[in-house]
Amino acid sequence: MTDVLSQDLAPPARGGKGKRRAKYDAKEVGLAFLFLAPSIAVFATFFYLPFIRLLNWGTYESVRGGASYKQVGLDQYRTVLTGDEFTQGLWHSVIFVILTVPVGLVLGTMLAIASHRRLKGIKVFQAMFSSTLASSVAVSSVIFFFLLNPAIGVFRVNWAADPDKSLLAAALPSMWQNLGLAFVIVLAGLQAVPDEVVEAATLDGYGPIRRLFRITLPLISPVLLFLLVILVIFGFQAFAQIEIITKGGPSGSSETLVFKIFQLSQDYGQSAVMSVGLFVVTLVVTLLQFVILERRVHYGDE
Repeated sequence: MTDVLSQDLAPPARGGKGKRRAKYDAKEVGLAFLFLAPSIAVFATFFYLPFIRLLNWGTYESVRGGASYKQVGLDQYRTVLTGDEFTQGLWHSVIFVILTVPVGLVLGTMLAIASHRRLKGIKVFQAMFSSTLASSVAVSSVIFFFLLNPAIGVFRVNWAADPDKSLLAAALPSMWQNLGLAFVIVLAGLQAVPDEVVEAATLDGYGPIRRLFRITLPLISPVLLFLLVILVIFGFQAFAQIEIITKGGPSGSSETLVFKIFQLSQDYGQSAVMSVGLFVVTLVVTLLQFVILERRVHYGDE
């Protein structure tokens, strides 16, 4: 009996032909495509086809302020993507991401850990910490615009008129909203951690700090990876904050890539090229996050 159990529990022998891929018959494959057909149709209609048209528009150059367009091939892609406008907007977008993502991620995680307790009235604090999600980006931007107004604001500073602080002024609403988003997502991840694991670590002599870094954070690492990717994408897509608080100024010091695309909305060719460039940059950054951080993510079935 012991030999049988040992054989059942023994790991599979390495080498050989490896794992065999499961074979599916034609009926199963057809059924899978049938279920996927609505999603494929929606993506093809509202993403793939418009994106192909966007790629094509990037090969047309505006003539006489958009009165007509002429085909220039890939020359416009090379000119725009290597020009100062694109690189400057991309750099401002990167700074915006650096300002907003770490603050929202760290503070939201800390608040989620602090409020993940069985205490009377803790739901009130959880509702308060997650309340930033109740307002839109435009509403949050207007609130901070008046908070930092040099004439009537609570904090009478003129950051929006300072080239060195204009991006920080526009980033504050995103920090505030990212905090609530991170809090909600991390709190949901913490509630999925089995109590038995935490209790076992406590019995083994793990203190709160050691338990946090050795048990809790590794178990919710997939949640943190997902949250990081989402926040970075949101950061690259920032527009309303810039438009309401700084309007890209002063002297273009807070013009992110999306804001520059908006300014070129009458020039379909250049705005299409910048949009494709933003898509590629966002895709590459997202893939790099998965490649670099995936090794540090712990999944429950491993």
